[in-house]
Amino acid sequence: MTGGMRRENRPTTTLTLGPAGENSSHPDALENTYPIPNASYSIDFEEPGLWLSSVEVPVGLEWARRRCEEHIRKHHDGDSDLVSRDWRFQSVAFGITPVPGGGDMNLKRRDTIAIIDAFRLKTYEEGYLCKYLAASGPSGDLTAETAETAETRLRLPLKAMEVELYVYDLSQGLARQMSQNFLGVQIDAVYHTALVFGGIEYFFGAGIQQTYPGATHHGRPMEVIPLGKTDLPMEIILEYLDSLRQVYTVDSYDLFTHNCNNFTNDFAMFLLGKGIPDHITSLPQTVLNTPFGQMLKPQLDSAMRGITQAPVAPAAIPQSSGSSRAGQANLNRVRDPHSSSISSFSHVNGDSELHTGQVHYATTLKKLDILLASARNSCAAIFFTSATCPPCKLVYPAYDELAAEAGDKAVLIKVDLSEAYEIGSRYQVRATPTFMSFLRGEKENEWVGASEGQLRGNVRMLIQMAHPPHPHTNLRLRTLQRRHRTVTYAKIPPLDKLMSKMGSRGTDPAVTALKDFIRTREASGASDAALPSLPTVTSLLNQSIENDPPDSLFPLVDLLRCALVDPRVSGFLAAEHAHLTVLAVLSKPQGLGENCPYSLRIVTLQLACNLFTSSILATQLLQDSTLCTPLLQLITSSLLDTAHPPVRVAAASLAFNMAAVNHVRRLDGKEDVLSEPSQVELLASVLETIANENESKDSVRGLLTAIGLLMYEAPRDGELVELCQALGAKEIVVAKKTFSADLRDLVTEVEQVLA
Repeated sequence: MTGGMRRENRPTTTLTLGPAGENSSHPDALENTYPIPNASYSIDFEEPGLWLSSVEVPVGLEWARRRCEEHIRKHHDGDSDLVSRDWRFQSVAFGITPVPGGGDMNLKRRDTIAIIDAFRLKTYEEGYLCKYLAASGPSGDLTAETAETAETRLRLPLKAMEVELYVYDLSQGLARQMSQNFLGVQIDAVYHTALVFGGIEYFFGAGIQQTYPGATHHGRPMEVIPLGKTDLPMEIILEYLDSLRQVYTVDSYDLFTHNCNNFTNDFAMFLLGKGIPDHITSLPQTVLNTPFGQMLKPQLDSAMRGITQAPVAPAAIPQSSGSSRAGQANLNRVRDPHSSSISSFSHVNGDSELHTGQVHYATTLKKLDILLASARNSCAAIFFTSATCPPCKLVYPAYDELAAEAGDKAVLIKVDLSEAYEIGSRYQVRATPTFMSFLRGEKENEWVGASEGQLRGNVRMLIQMAHPPHPHTNLRLRTLQRRHRTVTYAKIPPLDKLMSKMGSRGTDPAVTALKDFIRTREASGASDAALPSLPTVTSLLNQSIENDPPDSLFPLVDLLRCALVDPRVSGFLAAEHAHLTVLAVLSKPQGLGENCPYSLRIVTLQLACNLFTSSILATQLLQDSTLCTPLLQLITSSLLDTAHPPVRVAAASLAFNMAAVNHVRRLDGKEDVLSEPSQVELLASVLETIANENESKDSVRGLLTAIGLLMYEAPRDGELVELCQALGAKEIVVAKKTFSADLRDLVTEVEQVLA
């Protein structure tokens, strides 16, 4: 469904916010914006298998949001997040038109912004298509200025971003004129390229740099090539970009072997599944193939560095990195219409999504209620101040520091009573500074005075009451209280021998290019290893998995395992559509069952461990059930392989990797990325295996650590604890004290978190 277009045999619903008795829907609307006569707001969505009745509420009231939320919860078993599951919604369309007439039924600026914020049902992070119709109207309160403000507030990035290749000529035309005489070959330009999307130009020179499009010292591009569209979330793109910084450093730049075109090629492959034109990437080799080019290589590289690695002018550096998607957070931080303070909140799925770690300003009861509602399961504090209160200013820095310290554990609010009269009246504030604290939606404390010590003590105590520390944090656990790096199988086998085992596949250009990449990377480092065409490689691998005999698959899988050590390769798999390659590789051993060759099973386990070299892909493996399920099945079946200890060791390493990624989330105070049912399944497999593992110390070590990481700071009333009690986990672990003296300290730590 796109922008309101209906599909047959799919129940649909229109929720209309408008004057009572007027309910208008437009099932035939095909545009991403459409008029709704006699209605002010409409949310149009499609959901397989469910039917919701229409709901009508008056325009311009805060309780309109609450009415719709109640309706949603009633029909969805308490789930107010209508779009939390990928299969539930295909699109969300917004429509706004002015209400005919005048008086109280006209849309006002604050109502336009507040209600549309309340019905912003999906953001770009999950990749859904959200469209909008900017508020506009001929007259009355809905002025052009209001429409512009509402449009800015409403603007949600579309699912796909256009990606363009900016091509520059560093020689400014000299290469075309003189190359034939000097080199003996015709060269049209000395290419410098950059990728442009979302209003930002990305390129490699003095490290990875960015600027506004066309604002570099290279001037105007000689050519702009549309490469396609990417639907990747900006946060994923920026995370991948960060992983490239270790490869594309300032010192690694080389005009011929590691240049801007290599960067744009790698980046484009991640974004679009294809590289940049070959005539650009092949130019350095074309020059080096000439005697004159080889002779002048050092001089040319040195002479061009002043051009290729020049800094970007400060005025040309974007203030917030990324595209319109990355700038969504900045769009959310709009100026409050009633105040010069920055308001740091937005509304997603009907709930407040706050920018954590900072003080929030409330100038209206509506905004204050939204902020307090966001802390209904946590805690909040309100600092009542005024412009004419000198003592208040003494504790401003302390209050800001407490907000940063609290992060997402508390909402700290500041109210200036000289602007927010209605707030002061509600809470009957008689003096400033006055502080009030709220615990899980109820008022907890109130005090007056500019005592910094009292302020810090009360706020910290409030946070501790709202978020009591887990008992495990009071233990001294050298292994379980630190971050762990995931296990990676980086050893490179004799590549020529491996290729000979592939038969005719070994001569395929894609396989040869992948082998050369691995060999160059091992010998000279990542900066000298240009990526092969990864779409071609993965296409060949998928064909092989589907058509080749199982005994002949392991060399190709092992070759990919070697390449996955490079985050550019694992990052590409993270961005691949539907994760086809990862799913094909992980599912193959399970599909073969007992007929899976030992060689294929063990290299698949090792490859699966190497998938965790990409933090993006690691999160996807745990979070996406379509990936997590075959991963758990691979671990479970491999741990049961009593005939091959190396298989059990590799499976234990994979279990450790899953536990370690989830463990880091807990250390950071974030929600688990691995669902509780998946944790239960993983823990059950590990406990069953370790009880019978009396052969491999490496396997026992990996399994013990996985148990400890899964149980460290696990919810005390959760299913993991129940499982451990039912299976006698503590007794199983304690029994391993006699297995190896080297593991006794680890056994003791795991025993403590199981107590």
